[in-house]
Amino acid sequence: MNSVPEPAKLKKTNLLDFDRKGLAAFFVDLGEKPFRATQLLKWIYQEGLTDFDLMTNLSKPLRNFLTENCCLETPEIVVEQHASDGVYKWALQTHCGNRVETVFIPEEGRGTLCVSSQIGCALACTFCSTAQQGFNRNLSTSEIIGQVYVAQNRLGKEARVTNVVMMGMGEPLLNFDNVVAAMNLMMDDFAYGLSKRRVTVSTSGVVPAMYRLTEVCDVSLAVSLHAVTDELRDELVPINKKYPLKELMEACRANAKLAPRRTVTFEYVMLDGVNDSLEDAHGLVDLLSTVPAKINLIPFNPFPLSSYRCSSNNRIHQFKTLLNDAGIVTTVRKTRGEDIDAACGQLVGQVKDKSRRHLKLKLAGAESVV
Repeated sequence: MNSVPEPAKLKKTNLLDFDRKGLAAFFVDLGEKPFRATQLLKWIYQEGLTDFDLMTNLSKPLRNFLTENCCLETPEIVVEQHASDGVYKWALQTHCGNRVETVFIPEEGRGTLCVSSQIGCALACTFCSTAQQGFNRNLSTSEIIGQVYVAQNRLGKEARVTNVVMMGMGEPLLNFDNVVAAMNLMMDDFAYGLSKRRVTVSTSGVVPAMYRLTEVCDVSLAVSLHAVTDELRDELVPINKKYPLKELMEACRANAKLAPRRTVTFEYVMLDGVNDSLEDAHGLVDLLSTVPAKINLIPFNPFPLSSYRCSSNNRIHQFKTLLNDAGIVTTVRKTRGEDIDAACGQLVGQVKDKSRRHLKLKLAGAESVV
């Protein structure tokens, strides 16, 4: 006698995948009023509740429906590291077995969370450890906002997330819709309520997405620049071959026009003998002459098999002085969390690489030895 197969279990809807607009549409489809979205957001993000039964201003039938058909799932902390300078780094397990890394940087009067947007990165910037791990997939909205949720719950009353930078693993603008939805939640008054000036998205220069971002989400913009000529940037940031500096600067100018006194932050990693000459500094002044800009100089953080070295402190100081004297506000990023590999460019997680980049790198390394 043939046995009757058990019916497949229906996958529950993760409500952390919706911003307020998406949640309102979800509730309207259920025959509920749109304001249910704001009620749910407050329970989740302001009260920290994940048990629908405790959300007492929702009707009992609605709570029962949500319990049976929905969930509030975040990535899970599997490794926590606490640096000597107070920085936390968490490795978070995703449902597919990969891990991403999230970093919390405490400072006086603020707490900055560095959030990942992808498992690995597809852009292959040569000076970045994350890029050498290859690429698996985009993170969902729930996996992105879930990093904020998990971090804040873990920190508790010890510290508060006041700023978020989308500068962790991955290129945020290649995961546009999920990243924007997550940032909407970060800035929503019924969720985390962060100021738009306290949420920053960093891009290596995905120009079409930069224009789209300008239209739909007013957050602070940071651009990973790292070179002042197309020839060198093609090598350091390969996406430059598709969107060269002229197109990138035009997109930056368009973003800066969103508001008076708005500036674009340009990140510039300092690589000894590669991009740190005073001629490079003069070139940077010329390149940014028509863009309201701030510059963040980043001392290079070494990682295994990298051929780059960090510029000397003296050269970084000379570079910064020349830029400041030219009227461009320039700072040097303080290296934090270095003893737990939590500094800029060092996040690696655990990536099941679908791009096969890690195999190509191993092969290239073996050939160079021969």
